[in-house]
Amino acid sequence: MHSVFLYYAIKAGMDMGIVNAGALPLYEDIPKDFLLLIEDLLFNRDPEATEKMLAVAQNMQKGNKKVEKTEEWRCLSVEERLKYALVKGIDVHVVEDTEEARLMTDKYPRPLNVIERPLMDGMAVVGELFGSGKMFLPQVIKSARVMKKAVAHLIPFMDREREENIKKLGISADESPYQGTVVIATVKGDVHDIGKNIVAVVLGCNNFKVVDLGVMTPCETIIKAAIEEKADFIGCSGLITPSLDEMVHVAREMQRNGLKIPLLIGGATTSKTHTAVKIATRYESPVIHCLDASKSVVVCSSLTDETTRDAFITDIAEEYEEVRQEHYESLKDRRFTPLAVARAKRLLVDFEKLPPVKPSFLGRRKILDFDLRELLPFIDWKPFFDVWQLRGKYPNRAYPRIFHDEQVGEEAKRVYDDAQNWLGKIIAEKRLKANAVVAFFEAGSDGDDIQVFEEDHKVATFHGLRQQSGRDHDQPHMCMSDFIKPLENGHPTDYLGLFACSAGIGAEEYCKELEKNHDDYASIMVKALADRLAEAFAEYLHKQVRTELWGYSKNEALTESDLLAVKYHGIRPAPGYPTQPDHTEKLTLWKLLQATDCDLHLTEHLAMLPAASVSGLYFASSASSYFAVGKIDKDQKPGSKGGSNLVARRVHMICVHVHMMAPAATDFLNRSENF
Repeated sequence: MHSVFLYYAIKAGMDMGIVNAGALPLYEDIPKDFLLLIEDLLFNRDPEATEKMLAVAQNMQKGNKKVEKTEEWRCLSVEERLKYALVKGIDVHVVEDTEEARLMTDKYPRPLNVIERPLMDGMAVVGELFGSGKMFLPQVIKSARVMKKAVAHLIPFMDREREENIKKLGISADESPYQGTVVIATVKGDVHDIGKNIVAVVLGCNNFKVVDLGVMTPCETIIKAAIEEKADFIGCSGLITPSLDEMVHVAREMQRNGLKIPLLIGGATTSKTHTAVKIATRYESPVIHCLDASKSVVVCSSLTDETTRDAFITDIAEEYEEVRQEHYESLKDRRFTPLAVARAKRLLVDFEKLPPVKPSFLGRRKILDFDLRELLPFIDWKPFFDVWQLRGKYPNRAYPRIFHDEQVGEEAKRVYDDAQNWLGKIIAEKRLKANAVVAFFEAGSDGDDIQVFEEDHKVATFHGLRQQSGRDHDQPHMCMSDFIKPLENGHPTDYLGLFACSAGIGAEEYCKELEKNHDDYASIMVKALADRLAEAFAEYLHKQVRTELWGYSKNEALTESDLLAVKYHGIRPAPGYPTQPDHTEKLTLWKLLQATDCDLHLTEHLAMLPAASVSGLYFASSASSYFAVGKIDKDQKPGSKGGSNLVARRVHMICVHVHMMAPAATDFLNRSENF
């Protein structure tokens, strides 16, 4: 009764209540006859509702409530069993039930009919529940696992039927039960695919055929697959900023090859503004930014529905034109501090009061096959729930308060418990391996750069970018070199730390095994946990650096929550992130660390392999802090007077970003292709 009352009360606007969430059944799980009795009572629809409910209550002996047996649903018809298995994510009997349906040739003459009717009927319920917020992403992915196992069982029979048709009639049975076909890929140079995999699963659950090309997919492979599969859409995903350029390239090549199908853009670094300004202007057909998996379903469904397609495309075109115009207008008002002035207003650190601390060693130290159990206390669980699109509402957003959220709390706890089981399995079976390398070098700042020395010889330079916008008159214009003591007569008197670590060695092979068994849920779980373990490894290493390896904060006594809240001295900025936005600095980092000796690698677009990896620089000064470089002006470029010897590709990317689609930008973009 409480569950039903809450269901309707929340719909009517109730936004606060005190309940025992763990004791509430799901509204969808309440038997229909019992639900009718409860609703008759709550809405006063039946004068005898009270008496009927009392009779039901009397039949339930205290401590011996009638509970539906787990296997009762096995007595249902095969169609209802398949639907139940899909909605509940139960894959134990799905192969035998699918085979039973296939053998009912009077009802389902062809194997394809089993997919078209009972299986798709079940997935339609899943899609409806997910779309209405009554089902959550982890449950949907479990449903997809059931569907994949059922379809995998039918594929050999469909192939045999197709071959027989070719022999008999000389034609192929090309009928498709799908709403549309999507070719989806993580673009060239990028290895991150958790979000892409979730989108693929959710689209599959909504009756779309998904051709997943995997990670690091060249543009020509994407276009070739789209043509061969007669795709209705192409979906491009990426996490690192160089992937944005690759998506522009894909759009340009789709235009050159004469494709007319929509291009969907997604990934952590993407945005509606970037999609509208940089990608949609390179391709005449629709280019649409999809914020998350649920939005991709809405977009694809709208584009395949003949009654809504034209209006949807028109609305998107008008919306993106407004986004572009707003962006162009914002460029007119943008003001940059001249680089010379920004440098004069740098952060001034008193190195006499804050003298550098020498690390316990200089050089490199490798850490191989680290015990994953040591990392468990350092895991930050909030990003894990974000992967599963489980986001609590204030005040229940963070872990563990999310378990108390009335909407997602129960599912969050269920997924968390699954994660604990998987962590135990991963550790016991040694399926993932954690390696790292930490190094310390003598260093000194030289303007915006940091010069690195080994055995009194300069061996490398880290190039910094200085803030030129968004600063008040009394705020310093920061660059990460400000945190390092300047060179004295060309000699270093300070130190710089470097690190790279991964907890994902072995994850790719493990996930392939799981995907071979059609278990997307397990594959996504392993990747999500590998990411969490890698971040936990980085947090663990940083603590060791502060208290022992560098030892500039030996008496640190912080709780795990303090660590996650960054309540310590020193920072560890990573290339490609706001404090050091240039991915090409990873090349210098990898060279100094000799990271490949620890099975840590870089792709051609500088994504880290394995994907569950973290790297960065260590700064020890208590004056150091994270900051965002933000937009920079064109005077931070190679050859500018007093400027850093920046890598040309990095400046090309940033300058294009700053000036993109400003007046005469087309000519600028074309001329800058070979900059």
